[in-house]
Amino acid sequence: MKKRSTVVIHPRHSGDANAVNMNVSESSVDGGDSGTHSQTRSKPVDIQVVEAGNMIISIQLLKNATNNFSKENILGSGGFGTVYSGELLQDGTKIAVKRMEPGAVSQQGLAQFKSEIAVLTKVRHRHLVALLGYCLDGNERLLVYEFMPQGTLSRHLFNWKEGGLRPLEWTRRLIIALDVARGVEYLHGLAHQSFIHRDLKPSNILLGDDMRAKVSDFGLVRLVPDNGNHSIETRVAGTFGYLAPEYVVTGRVTTKVDVFSFGVILMELITGKKAIDTTVSDPEDIVHLTTWFRRMYTNNDTFQEAIDPAIELNEETLTSVSKVAELAGHCCASESYQRPDMCYVVNILSSIAEVWKPSEPYSDDTYGIDLDMNLLTTKSDMIFTQRQPDSIVPKMEELHYTF
Repeated sequence: MKKRSTVVIHPRHSGDANAVNMNVSESSVDGGDSGTHSQTRSKPVDIQVVEAGNMIISIQLLKNATNNFSKENILGSGGFGTVYSGELLQDGTKIAVKRMEPGAVSQQGLAQFKSEIAVLTKVRHRHLVALLGYCLDGNERLLVYEFMPQGTLSRHLFNWKEGGLRPLEWTRRLIIALDVARGVEYLHGLAHQSFIHRDLKPSNILLGDDMRAKVSDFGLVRLVPDNGNHSIETRVAGTFGYLAPEYVVTGRVTTKVDVFSFGVILMELITGKKAIDTTVSDPEDIVHLTTWFRRMYTNNDTFQEAIDPAIELNEETLTSVSKVAELAGHCCASESYQRPDMCYVVNILSSIAEVWKPSEPYSDDTYGIDLDMNLLTTKSDMIFTQRQPDSIVPKMEELHYTF
């Protein structure tokens, strides 16, 4: 029996310098947004063409990096599969490997796999997690990302006690919100094409050692024609509690569905509560955070009760939280046309997070200048040292210097 193989043609070895052709024998990919696919058993088939700039990584290299996908290396799991931490033996680069469960490769899973590759090979931004490479080998489908040491925002926001972590300060929450907003703003309008993420939530926001945030998980991303000015019809997907109401009802998405999800994240950052309270036993008692937040925001007393007790409040912090709460309310407006664009959100958050304050001057001098020194001094050959009566002040032509 002929062994399955994966053949990769790098752009510099092919006729098209702008594409990577991935030929995989005895396998095919259905669905997704890039390319038309067919299946034969007599020869390899072209299953996807994506832009250059990505990197194909062998399955053996990833097995070595993750200790053969050891349980000790598991970072988390979800609908796609399991995420493992790893380290490339060649240079010690730390990586995160998302692995689809072998034997459970569904059409939806393959579509999400392709979507992540298609998007992350087109976009680059400091607040979007970077795709380092991917692997196609038989039934194996793996994505390789940069490693984010501090994990997800949800870990620091909802599970910090269990993880032995310190609660996030308000200034840190504000900076994280601004980082996410800038990443989404780039997706919506600053990239070469306009994208809708469709699954913004704290578990898809990753933090680095510096606690700066990056948006991850692009499996549900959709490309929007005409720079996001029109809606597109699609199967409803995402996470309950973060879905915009018009999207649930009509199945049509615009960039404003991401704005709604971001507004929910702002409410979570303010309150420390999840979008949906899953601790209640009776489903009828489930309350959406957006509904509860609007009710609590109606007056100052109840609003302060809604703020996460882990946030140390003072007058300045309360003012900042109030401004972000107002923005969150606009982002979660019932009608999509009432929600702001992400560029406006970035402007508002940056004005709150990056307030300019003058630095304290040095007590003895400023920039090395002695402010008490006279402008004219007599060093060596200078004629006069201080202000004199007009009758004895020499005229300019009488001043002389020795060089």
